[in-house]
Amino acid sequence: MQNVLFLDIETVSLQPKYNDLSEEWQNLWAEKTKWQRGDDIEADEFYEDRAGILAEFGKVVCVSLGYFRGTGAGREFRVKSLYNHDEATILSELSLLLNEHFSQYFLCAHNGKEFDFPYLGRRMVVNKIALPGHLDLAGKKPWEVQHIDTMELWKFGDRKSFTSLKLLAALFDIPTPKDDIDGSMVGTVYWNDNDLERIARYCEKDVITLARVWQRLRGEEPLADNEVVLGN
Repeated sequence: MQNVLFLDIETVSLQPKYNDLSEEWQNLWAEKTKWQRGDDIEADEFYEDRAGILAEFGKVVCVSLGYFRGTGAGREFRVKSLYNHDEATILSELSLLLNEHFSQYFLCAHNGKEFDFPYLGRRMVVNKIALPGHLDLAGKKPWEVQHIDTMELWKFGDRKSFTSLKLLAALFDIPTPKDDIDGSMVGTVYWNDNDLERIARYCEKDVITLARVWQRLRGEEPLADNEVVLGN
């Protein structure tokens, strides 16, 4: 537990509306998503809900990180969020943290190998930010990659299974806050309400839930609320 950095990201579309894209980028969007949309959904209808999850058409607005410090009665789970309208600022700070303070840690995310880790790597390349060792996978052998994916652990080798963090938390009887936004609302909160702090608080709650799910998968008792230290 001392060598795991838990991570969650929140992403939004690069432009608030499909019509804000140039004609070239509208065509690129239509081409990129044609197999996902099928014949029944037009490209513009598909944009608002899906653009944020594609690294070519979205950006990172928040990265929340959590790690355990200490053991026994003095254990703490420290949580910190990086959020900004300028994506390059977030990613530069993240790269610095990973290289200078967490270079020996494993990164843990839910569905991280399919989403969080590649998304961060792609957006760093777009922003001309040098990849930290955790995300620079070129030439690495599988056992050299410092990634842990709680969804992959839950699969037990079942390649076709997708299980949400919310479902695992419910299954393991881990309480999750129900008083605020969910992932489908992040784009609206960002573009309509301009409320990055609210997005960050939501992201932090997911990191805390992620750590608790990881503990249950290891057969451990999940951390208590009084062990969580925010803003560190």
